[in-house]
Amino acid sequence: MSTSSINTSAEIPVGFGEAAFEAFLTTRDEPDWVTQLRRQAFKRYCELLESELDPEEWRRVDLRALRPDRFQLSAGSEVAKYSAETLLKGQAEFAGHVTHIDGQLASTELAPELAEKGVIFGDLSMVAKEHSELIQKHFMTKAVCSETDRFSAWHAAFWTGGTVLYVPRNVVIETPLHSLISLQAEKTADFSHTLIILEEGASATLLEETASATEENLGLHVGAVELILAKEARLRYVQLQNWNDKVWHIAHQAGRVENNGFLQWTVGGIGAKLAHIHQDVVLDGRGSEAEVNGVTFATDKQIHSFYTQQAHNAPETRSDLLYKQVLRDHSRAIWRGMIRVEPEGQQTNGYQRNDSLMLSPTCRTDAIPGLEIEADDVRCTHGATAGRVDEEQIFYCMTRGMSEYEAMHMIVEGFFQTVFDRIPVEVVRETLNQAIIKKLGFGR
Repeated sequence: MSTSSINTSAEIPVGFGEAAFEAFLTTRDEPDWVTQLRRQAFKRYCELLESELDPEEWRRVDLRALRPDRFQLSAGSEVAKYSAETLLKGQAEFAGHVTHIDGQLASTELAPELAEKGVIFGDLSMVAKEHSELIQKHFMTKAVCSETDRFSAWHAAFWTGGTVLYVPRNVVIETPLHSLISLQAEKTADFSHTLIILEEGASATLLEETASATEENLGLHVGAVELILAKEARLRYVQLQNWNDKVWHIAHQAGRVENNGFLQWTVGGIGAKLAHIHQDVVLDGRGSEAEVNGVTFATDKQIHSFYTQQAHNAPETRSDLLYKQVLRDHSRAIWRGMIRVEPEGQQTNGYQRNDSLMLSPTCRTDAIPGLEIEADDVRCTHGATAGRVDEEQIFYCMTRGMSEYEAMHMIVEGFFQTVFDRIPVEVVRETLNQAIIKKLGFGR
């Protein structure tokens, strides 16, 4: 087990202006190329603040209450031991762990036999120094672009750490790895970055979760996820978002898959005040495949928003996206999906579906699927449904001895079951089910 060591001599001002940026840089011990990229991104961030966000993606997301000047980056003070409950840690055997608290590395470990095979699993800041050439080649160069909008530039300028997984050619990791990103201090901003690189023929599973140490602390997370798969690589990546309901969660996430590679990407959205995910899946090689699973449950006044894009840039590619959303109280779910097929993407098979189940008359869902097809030999379909719980189903269950709560849980679990059946990792299925039980218990 190793623990981070970061310069703590500087006090970072609240907010993200030039003074805060320069003070932040003094706390970093990084290669010159990282600092240069940060400066370029900060300049772009300041320019994009004066520009309108893409209305196609953001018109339904209300950001008026988001005040960046209320939040502050951690200066790298000593990391306290994380004691709050998490969804995954301790629930199964893992081949390695990485834990970040308030943007700082708390601990990292990896099974020795994997390290001997050349696997790298650890903190992005440390790996960027120790394996600079590897990280420079992949960091925000192929998947997430720092110039997409103000949030991607904001992240590129202020990223605070994160998890790196590198798997060499033909190395197969059978046991899952685990990553925890947590917020513990009041009004702390976290800019964690997840970077996964699988070389040709490699295989791995990473289970990543976000969590708040308390139910009361305000927090901000502006993150990024990059999943880069070479030929015939196979990755299962799971991210379970479980912030408290006072955290703003905004992230750009992208996966790129080469020839005959396979990406299974599962998203669980449970927490946050407002969560907006820009999720791109790009199939670059012939025969590449991606399966995207989404399970979200919003209560109270939570807002869960997803902007998904499935890009088919090569022939004989397949993408399959299925999102299931449950809403209650005054919550809201937004999903805008797009399948795009380039002229080279002949014999593509693309599918996307979004289903919403509303447990209250005051919640709302917006689902907008879309297709942009430039090839003439494809099979692309999409769909979206939304509906209320059938009162007769609840009555039927209650006449057979169930309480209303038990009946509701059975209905919700059944609604999610089609997604659960697509997830091969048992601990993920069980964890999501337990999170649903807890969510149904609110307000009763």
